[in-house]
Amino acid sequence: MPVAFITGATGFVGHHVATSLLRNGWELRALCRSRSPLGTDLPGMEWFTGDIRNPAQLTEAMTGAQAVFHVAADYRLWAKDPREIYESNVTGTVNVMRAAMAAGVERVVYTSSVGALGLNRDGTPADENTPVCLGDMVGHYKRSKFLAEREAEKWLQKGLPVVFVHPSTPVGPADHKPTPTGKIIVDFLNRKMPAYLETGLNIVDVRDVAEGHRLAFEKGKVGEKYILGNLNLTLAEIFSMLEKISGVPAPTVRLPYTPILWLARFFLLVSVVTRSQPLIPYEGVKMAAKRMFFDSSKAVRELGLPQSPVETALSDAVAWFGENGYVKRRAAGPPAGSAEP
Repeated sequence: MPVAFITGATGFVGHHVATSLLRNGWELRALCRSRSPLGTDLPGMEWFTGDIRNPAQLTEAMTGAQAVFHVAADYRLWAKDPREIYESNVTGTVNVMRAAMAAGVERVVYTSSVGALGLNRDGTPADENTPVCLGDMVGHYKRSKFLAEREAEKWLQKGLPVVFVHPSTPVGPADHKPTPTGKIIVDFLNRKMPAYLETGLNIVDVRDVAEGHRLAFEKGKVGEKYILGNLNLTLAEIFSMLEKISGVPAPTVRLPYTPILWLARFFLLVSVVTRSQPLIPYEGVKMAAKRMFFDSSKAVRELGLPQSPVETALSDAVAWFGENGYVKRRAAGPPAGSAEP
């Protein structure tokens, strides 16, 4: 039975990666911070209390593993202290790669993000080879993931066999924090989105992303990048799907970009003084200026990445948020096509 070490198993994507590996006969070791809940629905996991910022804890947990899945990341669009994001995403990645090199693992699957890839100015789908530089990165999360990927590439040059996967916008069940994308769905269901900024996202079922990680270990080429995505949709199209699934009316008011950007800047300045999260995320507004459309055909062709219906992923996310108390009772609308009582 193959043994793998995984980071981020208590997070959204990491939980599903661990589930996929366990289902396919892997023996798993996982790192968990002392304050993080253990994955009680992941039987067979061997848990080690530790932090990717602590090299010694990584070495202990990784000893004897054939594979490393480095999924952990600090995914936030705002932080009181942005240095925390860089410590987890950049320094943590260096620590994981160094420990993997010392352990002599057969392969590392490194979870980057499409946020670290380039975008086409005309809005057409970008791929793994679209030109990009640090100056293209919006916000600390994207900058940290860009820099972390450059660090991982240095270890590739030292002989560490690394395969890079770039999830697009995963949706589905068990988004317990929730992620920024999950929060959009929760706010929609709670009728907190009377208007919207138009943008574009590539949506993918988080369970397909998990399978993509396993397939990257089995079939991916060392040093190659693979976009784990599926369907390119505008935000209006996503809301239309959510309306059909939940019965909650989709917002119809499209906001102008420039005034909202200035308003977001104002709230950002307020947050610096108050040390609290801004009402409108400045980085989120800046990201909305471009459609984040991507082409995942390389992963489909070379890895066999599944392309499950996005509608199913959204429906499962809606159901999970509803069942786990994220949606207020009064916000739940009638099923699509039903009559009001």
